[in-house]
This record gives sequence, C-alpha cells and structure tokens, in this order.
Amino acid sequence: MTLEEIHGQEPVPAGHDWMQGAGKALHDLLVSAQRRGCLTAGVYESAKLMNVDPDNVAFCVLATDEEDEGDIALQIHFTLIQAFCCENDIDIVRVNDVGKLAAIVGSSEESGEPRDLHCILITNPNEDGWKDPALEKLNSFCEESRNVNEWVPTITLPE
Repeated sequence: MTLEEIHGQEPVPAGHDWMQGAGKALHDLLVSAQRRGCLTAGVYESAKLMNVDPDNVAFCVLATDEEDEGDIALQIHFTLIQAFCCENDIDIVRVNDVGKLAAIVGSSEESGEPRDLHCILITNPNEDGWKDPALEKLNSFCEESRNVNEWVPTITLPE
C-alpha cells in the first residue's frame, strides 16, 4: 500500500507529458522574465535579493549538474535557500542541467564573466498587471507536487 492510498490522495501523474509541460512552462517563464528584467542569477546575488526584498520574489530555480552533486558548500547554500523559500511561500524547483539553463538565459554577463546559474530567482516586475501564464502553471505544478510530499520537484527542460 502506498502513502497516497493510505491518505486517499491521487499520486502526481508521472507521465512524460505532465513533466514536459512543466519543463516548457519553466522555459517560457525564464525567457519572459529575462526579457522583462525580472531574473536574478547567482547564489550570492539571489541570497542578497531574498534578504533585502523577499516579498518581491515570485519563483526560485536551483540548478546542478552531476559534478555539482559533490559540492558540499553548494548543497549547504541550496538547503538554506530552500528553507528560506518554504518559510516565505516561494515556489521552488530543481533543474539537473545547467547547460540547458545556460542556453535559455545566456551563460555570460555583459562583462564577459561566466554567469552563476545555480540559483535563479524570478521577481515580480514593477508593472502590476503582469500575470505570466507560465508562472501560474508552475505554481500549480509545485502545489500538486507538495500534495504528495515532493517539496522541491525536479523539472526537465525541453531540448
């Protein structure tokens, strides 16, 4: 008997289409947020923003590659960011491909320095009327994941 059966909950659909839809929504959200100037990249930059203005943060993406899994300092940062996001009701997801993320948001800054893409925050724009359908879809995805005790779901970005 599964936990879902015990509590009478439906399991989150494990189908490829459901996960692919979340990946496409994340891709669309990142493109839209970058175009609007509502994207903050980098663990340090994200921590500063969350400390100064947590109410302005709408969504958080944590990204790793296989070689990052052994980076204890990065994992500690992730744990602290996840705790902060949970405490402040900020939806959060993980992505296991920094390369795909770099292809979407760019791998370097204007200064030519490589960008830290391990943590990306989507902030609320100054325009009050901005309602991104991709953000709403990802918020629903995160809520469904939490219903089955998956607090930080992993999303696969589309090719």
